[in-house]
Amino acid sequence: MKNFVHNSLPARVVFGEGSIASLGEEITRLGSKNALFCCTPGRKNETSDLIARLDNISAGLCPIAEQYVPLPMVEEGRAIARERKADCVVSYGGGTSVGLAKAIALELEIPVVSAVTTFSGSETTDLQAILTDGLRVGYKSDWMLPRTIIYDPETTMGVPLSIIIPSGVNAIAHGVEACYAQGTTPVNSLIAIEGIGAMASALKKIASGQDSIEARGDGLYGAWLCGTSLGSAGVALHHKFAHVLGSTFNLEHSMAHTVALPYSVAYTTAGAPEAMQKIAAALGERQNSAARALYDLNITIGAPTSLKEIGMPEEGIEKAAKMISSDPYPNPVPIEFAPIRSMIEDAWHGRPPEAL
Repeated sequence: MKNFVHNSLPARVVFGEGSIASLGEEITRLGSKNALFCCTPGRKNETSDLIARLDNISAGLCPIAEQYVPLPMVEEGRAIARERKADCVVSYGGGTSVGLAKAIALELEIPVVSAVTTFSGSETTDLQAILTDGLRVGYKSDWMLPRTIIYDPETTMGVPLSIIIPSGVNAIAHGVEACYAQGTTPVNSLIAIEGIGAMASALKKIASGQDSIEARGDGLYGAWLCGTSLGSAGVALHHKFAHVLGSTFNLEHSMAHTVALPYSVAYTTAGAPEAMQKIAAALGERQNSAARALYDLNITIGAPTSLKEIGMPEEGIEKAAKMISSDPYPNPVPIEFAPIRSMIEDAWHGRPPEAL
């Protein structure tokens, strides 16, 4: 038996069709009376409509969320929260909105409530990076862990496939790394494998024309489990790879995760063979590797399969390899420049990944 220490991150989860109606109750349950609502500019009207249905417990709207959570945006959000004397931050949307809410809560030490409309799963962790002078600076705090998360599949129905599909693969990436990251435990692995299977099944249904409340609910369930498993296990090569790609070349966050995942898994396979077998099985694949199963999943659901496709310049391969190998995250297979460069080159071309 393997010795381990497992830390469960406390959070209240309200799950199900129509559960967004409980948002006001969940805010007041925390003793809050003046909640600031964070969203992206594109969700401004939808979030305003949501606020209008509440009983005078809103500090108004903060519709400035941007991907990668740049520091100037964070400072603006914090200033708005102070000016309006916010005693709670509500995120409405996906990981971008959650990131702004977490960053505000970190400094003001006020609770976060998250109403989720995509599959990213970032709402389940006490982690957040803030883009500072071109570099991602990571933070960890109990204040950044949402006290309540609301998963209502109805709120995801208007989100197009171009957003919902890669956000789901992003969630799968959380579950995958939870199976072999430095802090993983048997509990993390069980939760992650269930989440990976649920999300993969949901994405296949959604992408094949069987989109429905049930399928979106299955996706939210998978996102919750994958994110929860990662929150206590930590991250490895994949997250370093995706974060370097996104913040360095301004690639869309979930797209970077989607393309990078099969290749980072191929690189890591030799160091975590049991975990990889479980991941492949969760994806319904028993013949090929976990890396190839993830690559094939992207093809099946119509997701991008190459870095070239999502806008990374070919001349950036060398730079990305140096950034990943010079400051690596812990990983079951050691991070070395030459094989990392080869991995990125394969990902740029979209070649089928081969486990090392």
